[in-house]
Amino acid sequence: MFAAALIFTATYVVIALGGLPGSRLDRTGAALLGASLMVASGTLSLDEAYRAIDLETLALLLGMMILVANLRLAGFFHLANAWISRHARHPLALLAGVILVSGGLSAFLVNDTVCLMLTPLVAEATLTMRRNPVPYLLAVAMASNIGSTATITGNPQNIMIGSLSHIPYGEFAAALSPVAAIGLVLVLLLVALAWRHEFLTRARLAAPAPRLRWNRGLLLESLAVALGMVACFFWGVAPAKVAVVGGALLLLTPRVKPERVYREIDWPLLLLFAGLFIVVAGIEKAVLGPAALAYAAKLRLDHPPVLALVAGVLSNLVSNVPAVLVLKPFVPSLGDPRQAWLVLAMASTLAGNLTILGSVANLIVVERARQHGVAIGFWSYLKVGAPLTILTIAIGVLLLR
Repeated sequence: MFAAALIFTATYVVIALGGLPGSRLDRTGAALLGASLMVASGTLSLDEAYRAIDLETLALLLGMMILVANLRLAGFFHLANAWISRHARHPLALLAGVILVSGGLSAFLVNDTVCLMLTPLVAEATLTMRRNPVPYLLAVAMASNIGSTATITGNPQNIMIGSLSHIPYGEFAAALSPVAAIGLVLVLLLVALAWRHEFLTRARLAAPAPRLRWNRGLLLESLAVALGMVACFFWGVAPAKVAVVGGALLLLTPRVKPERVYREIDWPLLLLFAGLFIVVAGIEKAVLGPAALAYAAKLRLDHPPVLALVAGVLSNLVSNVPAVLVLKPFVPSLGDPRQAWLVLAMASTLAGNLTILGSVANLIVVERARQHGVAIGFWSYLKVGAPLTILTIAIGVLLLR
């Protein structure tokens, strides 16, 4: 019990810090090291460690990554950005378009990859138009986090919750899509209010025609597979099966070499998931017995506001995926597990908007913006992120109750 608790605590501390100070160990390495120590200490056998890895989650995440890779290589994100620039004639309309595209794509594609693709495009477009790029880039990050709340395939933690809870895709979307829709409207209002001089103006935008490079054949194939996958999700087919089959079919195309697709896949993220599954299984076996579950009942985690608060705080301490795994053992014992899983998905995702460090999507936007000479400050983010997080989580709790 002591060894498992020590390994678990050390792993999560390193994850919270982003790496081990004084070494090159990163979050993924910490998860892998923690998993190996759970086996080396005798807390878990090798067979138990293998069984702890949720292959359904990894398969779903891998399939979605392959789909997004093909869309990027086909030029889909460039076309989406060009569409926004061509039709937006006012800064507020441009902001609304950025929010709509970022939030809408993140509802069905993994939000981190959406931010990875859209950030440089939005930065270049706004700088070319001689606008302040900061509020538009904040909108990319915040809308991406909120839009990803809507479905199981929106972000890594939802993918995990969908696999663990077995809530049907359509049912999940019906419960959380209203929260996401209201949240996207709030992003528009709060960002526009925070940068009134940028948006409350009569200025007209003159967007130069961007140079587009896209592969028509690959784009049509990727969109056909994407639409088929979404249809199957709502039809009730197991999301992991749909994603991995759809991703594998895209590897058949002669228009792009599979090696280029493999380079687009976030392999460290998959390894991080596998390691954390094993670390949490170790602490669950060694420490989380009936007494611990009884203590969790005293915390009233079965009450949506309490669970949302705990998930939100924990997500900002160790990030949302590790937070979900920490709370995973307690959810089945709560009075309404289905409601608890939905609250956990909602709160862990929306909590990512609190600060720049709240989610991987935020960090991607900040780092890629810096590469284009755009600095996004901590307080610039917080003045919108803090009220947005409080309002959206409160609305989510009210709707889910």
